[in-house]
Amino acid sequence: MNATKNVIYMSAALGMLIYAVPRLYAGQGFTLPTIFSVTWIAFALIIIAAHLHSILRVDEETDAQLTRVKKFRRRQLAQAIERALVRRGQ
Repeated sequence: MNATKNVIYMSAALGMLIYAVPRLYAGQGFTLPTIFSVTWIAFALIIIAAHLHSILRVDEETDAQLTRVKKFRRRQLAQAIERALVRRGQ
């Protein structure tokens, strides 16, 4: 369901970008309309990139790796604590 929302929102942002770019005043020097146009296009591209990042599930792979590392470290810590307790008991 979340991926569907991301596709819809990304499509909407892409549609806005395609509709608005021909109407924006860009490339006419360093004027206020040009600054607005460049800023607006940059924000639209950031929104599209964020949704694309979520659709491609880049974070899930990283989260899975982090989870494995955390589990491994917990096991190592538990083994170290167990060895320390065994040494004290002798």
